[in-house]
Amino acid sequence: MEQLSTKHLLGIKGLTAEDIDLIFRTADEFKDVINRPIKKVPSLRDITIANVFFENSTRTKLSFELAEKRLSADVINFSSSSSSVKKGETLLDTVNNILSMKVDMIVMRHSSPGAPHFLSKHIDANIVNAGDGTHEHPTQALLDTYSIRERLGDVAGKKVAVIGDILHSRVALSNIFALQKLGAEVMVCGPNTLLPKFIGSLGVKVELDVKKALEWCDVANVLRIQLERQHIKYFPSLREYSLYYGINKALLDTIDKEIVIMHPGPINRGVELNSDVADSENAIILDQVENGVAVRMAVLYLLASVSK
Repeated sequence: MEQLSTKHLLGIKGLTAEDIDLIFRTADEFKDVINRPIKKVPSLRDITIANVFFENSTRTKLSFELAEKRLSADVINFSSSSSSVKKGETLLDTVNNILSMKVDMIVMRHSSPGAPHFLSKHIDANIVNAGDGTHEHPTQALLDTYSIRERLGDVAGKKVAVIGDILHSRVALSNIFALQKLGAEVMVCGPNTLLPKFIGSLGVKVELDVKKALEWCDVANVLRIQLERQHIKYFPSLREYSLYYGINKALLDTIDKEIVIMHPGPINRGVELNSDVADSENAIILDQVENGVAVRMAVLYLLASVSK
């Protein structure tokens, strides 16, 4: 059996193009499974997985939990808000206590960049990074690129614009790495205040005008303004952001081609995307959600195979 080159999924940087291709081919098979009347296989029935979330999450947590149950794994869910972390317990002690209950794999979201990488050096279980601070969100990038491949036939040679709050987004960084590994051209677009100073060093194009970005790209992956991570004002108001960077049907109608619209969710309707775009035929936002389960099933299955 083909195997991944890594025991953990800590970030896209740790994957090869061959790893991503294997994940996609495995996800193709699991997508067939989740569209059957009986949406379950016994692939991980001897595996116990802990979802350890130190930050709030809806889509990612539900998607992982559903993927685990579709694979017949035993699942336990941990939330820091109702745990001994509130009493001062360290991350390592928390995870070691969970592992002592014979858990095989940890799916972790944490507010600190590098937290999964730190854990990987101290524990034996497989670790899947479900988002670490503003650093990476590898499974989101995998499901995004998988969705582009599904819609357009291939990722190589496509032009993808990542639009919005690049500075605070872990999705943006992982997407840039994944798209480049698969041969796509990448552009980032947003207000200067929401573009990291280092972004040009990643080999991406930088554009401040959203219309020019849309005229250039085949795919627009539109990101949410992450107000919860912003401790100072990066722009005058949401109304002004929407005026200059919001995407609506009237704007798309001025561009003489069809563009695939993506969004990792949750959408701030009327801010970065209007409903007439988010609910249009060009949008593959719900396809991304469906594909997220298949891709995460593939990741969990392949990582469990590496550890055996």
